[in-house]
Amino acid sequence: MCIGLPMRLIEGGSLQARAAGRGREQRIDLRLVGPCAPGDWVLVFLGAARERLDAQRAAEIDATLDLLELSLA
Repeated sequence: MCIGLPMRLIEGGSLQARAAGRGREQRIDLRLVGPCAPGDWVLVFLGAARERLDAQRAAEIDATLDLLELSLA
């Protein structure tokens, strides 16, 4: 199952950035959302940021994913 993950940028950039979230860290493509700065939140799907998020929306998605993991366990 492919699910978008909320991730916070560790290093910003115009085309790529390094992001962390849900226990992982990875390089992501920013071409769909444009330049981002460290601390920005994005929704990452298949290695690419698809949407910018505010911290509250990122927390809501994260909590929902926690519930999904719990129900699958």
